[in-house]
Amino acid sequence: MRKMLLRCGLAFSAASLSASVVAREISVQEAIVKAQHDTPGKVLSAQTLRLGKRKIYRIKILTSEGQVRIVQVPADQ
Repeated sequence: MRKMLLRCGLAFSAASLSASVVAREISVQEAIVKAQHDTPGKVLSAQTLRLGKRKIYRIKILTSEGQVRIVQVPADQ
């Protein structure tokens, strides 16, 4: 009986912890680092856009091949 109660208590604790996890919003600097990791090059500009309740960073990068790439990084990670 005690083992069963202990298991139930652990299951409840895990469930309550997972329910309280909230997505962290990254900064524009963190979004730039992430965008450069995905698309290496020189950052030309960074904009913050709002689409409803969502925040998205739009980062323009000049690649070594001379192409301009636009990378969108969601703020909630």
